[in-house]
Amino acid sequence: MIDAHTHLEWKSYNEDRGEVIDACRKAGVKAIITSCARPWDFDLTMEIVEKHRGFVFATCGIHPEFIKEIDEKQADAFLDRLRENKDRIVGVGEVGLDFNWVKEQEWRDRQKELFVKMIGFAKEIKKPLVIHARDAYQETLDILEREGAERVMMHMFGDNQLVSRVVGNGYFVSMNAIVLRGKKQRKVVRDTPLEKLMLETDAPWLHPDGKGRNDSRTIRVVAEKIAEIKKLDFDHVWKICGENAVKFFGLPVKTD
Repeated sequence: MIDAHTHLEWKSYNEDRGEVIDACRKAGVKAIITSCARPWDFDLTMEIVEKHRGFVFATCGIHPEFIKEIDEKQADAFLDRLRENKDRIVGVGEVGLDFNWVKEQEWRDRQKELFVKMIGFAKEIKKPLVIHARDAYQETLDILEREGAERVMMHMFGDNQLVSRVVGNGYFVSMNAIVLRGKKQRKVVRDTPLEKLMLETDAPWLHPDGKGRNDSRTIRVVAEKIAEIKKLDFDHVWKICGENAVKFFGLPVKTD
């Protein structure tokens, strides 16, 4: 009942963002966590949170895909803004490593440096981390463990060989509609305790039908698939995943 990871600031919502958010609320979604992944989206993200206070909450960070677009000075300036607005955000992210879009070793090394800085920042402001790890699962976990990260949500985690390590660290996993067609993601869901799972959409991407713009209403489809994989009652999955999100992000939201 809570979308733990989406991107409401994205331009594909510019024409009807308010209507989409209202439709999600009417459909039974209790809260939406929107991820501001670039410094230049921060003001809009805060506007959305303010307009939909108590329903939309924000995490903020620098997505590793944008490492070439944001220099150190800009990154530090963004962290200063987040530091000043720490009470308006519920987490730091999405941050991490992306070796799919970034191939050059120099830029991958810079991703790692920025990631370490983001982990330290999350500790400083006492917020949980939302982690992006694409084609860099091992490296991402190595850094999280080395830096002593504790409050961690692995967004759209896709390496079933490393689930025991994720669970052993006490991390959470959030899953979206990729579980409908991804064998590795289905195994991740199978092997992750329900008490460590959250629902997400990563909207506007990853619509369950594979095309079109996504939104938070489709977390129901994700929950249905998780219930099928784990052979559990849908209502139980729906309830526990929502409660997990409330506890992890410290949301002032009732899931009843």
